[in-house]
Amino acid sequence: MRGVTRYSTVAIWLHWTIAALIIGQIAGGKIMTELTATTLKFDIYQWHKALGLTILALSLARLIWRLTHRPPRLDIPQNPWERRLAGLSHGAFYVFMIGVPLLGWAMVSASQVGLATSWFGLFTVPDLPLSDSVQTAKLLARIHAVTAYATAALLVLHIAAAIKHHRDGHPILSRMSLRQRPA
Repeated sequence: MRGVTRYSTVAIWLHWTIAALIIGQIAGGKIMTELTATTLKFDIYQWHKALGLTILALSLARLIWRLTHRPPRLDIPQNPWERRLAGLSHGAFYVFMIGVPLLGWAMVSASQVGLATSWFGLFTVPDLPLSDSVQTAKLLARIHAVTAYATAALLVLHIAAAIKHHRDGHPILSRMSLRQRPA
């Protein structure tokens, strides 16, 4: 493991796929809440729910992968607070990647609207076993939105840290690069 400087191909693809989906979800979530009630809004909500469940499944797979595969050693100079902050932010990402979709699913499950969640038209996803409650659905909607914004803020911090390390001359970006570079 000592000579390994890159994440595994599986870890890299999960990272970038989930990242792209999360960015799309944040943008789509903002757009869909601003639309008036139309067929387009309904379709975007269905896609949002299906993509959220996809993020949930991929994030659980990523967590299992991470727990069973050691990441490459990071050999760059860091202050102890930077190392601790990096660990906390990565942990927070897992909480948000799993928690935000679960909150959305719970919100839909508690809603009295009763619209089924279709996973890209292939099958219907059952609701979580929650009683229909306007108050619960509204509370879950607020928490879902706040945690989505927190995810966006954490994403900005993550990108800024990666750019900072790159500008400092550390090969941090190559660890998660989609392109394999020759040694």
